[in-house]
Amino acid sequence: MNIKVIVAAHKQYEMPKDPLYLPLHVGKEGKESIGFQGDHTGENISADNPYFSELTGLYWAWKNLDADYIGLAHYRRHFGGKRKGAGAAKNKMDRLLTKKEAESILQSYDIILPRKRNYYIENLYDHYQHSLYIEPLDEAGRIIAEKYPAYLPEFERLHRRKSAHMFNMMIMSKPMLDQYCAWLFDILFELKKRIDPAQYDSFHCRYPGRVSELLLDVWIHTNELSYAEVPLVEMQSINWFKKGISFLRAKLTGKKYSKSF
Repeated sequence: MNIKVIVAAHKQYEMPKDPLYLPLHVGKEGKESIGFQGDHTGENISADNPYFSELTGLYWAWKNLDADYIGLAHYRRHFGGKRKGAGAAKNKMDRLLTKKEAESILQSYDIILPRKRNYYIENLYDHYQHSLYIEPLDEAGRIIAEKYPAYLPEFERLHRRKSAHMFNMMIMSKPMLDQYCAWLFDILFELKKRIDPAQYDSFHCRYPGRVSELLLDVWIHTNELSYAEVPLVEMQSINWFKKGISFLRAKLTGKKYSKSF
């Protein structure tokens, strides 16, 4: 199989050596080179990276990458594979999904996803509402009702579900990616027309990328696609104490998040 997983990055960082991965400089338009392929060539939305985040890389791959299967990972978030000896626990790069492992999984499943993130205290909609501005997500629901009503039942399940496949990470066949991206970007481009990102600061104006995280499962479940989950490998440590404090502050006082964790 010809499988390419783009690794979205905006700065130099250690990259996997396996041929499965293609480092991609997202938001490259107008920026100095960091030594990776840029998302500003061919048909692209690179200039919209301040709003779409890693999705400018997904769009570039959709429109320009020649592969049988295409996926998206991040410079600090990767798909995990099988442990390869005791040393793998110390060297995270040795824990990443390999091309051989991806080929084996894709023979039996439509999509490879990172394991779901669980939100034990509240449902997905409430978590979004407490930590971010809810208007873009609500407007996305109205767009789905108008343009893709078959997807509305799954979208409305955001009010009940407490887990989701996050980070816009997935690996799927190119024909399947064509269908997904045509649906996703049609919704997000319309959303950007209706809600001007300029009304938000540099953190919250990235709402297209955040709304899309919740739309991935809506698309997968509506189309009844099969998927295999693999571990999520975080290349950098997460300060769970600060993250927890920020969550409680958002939930109890209404103070929105001001940065990523």
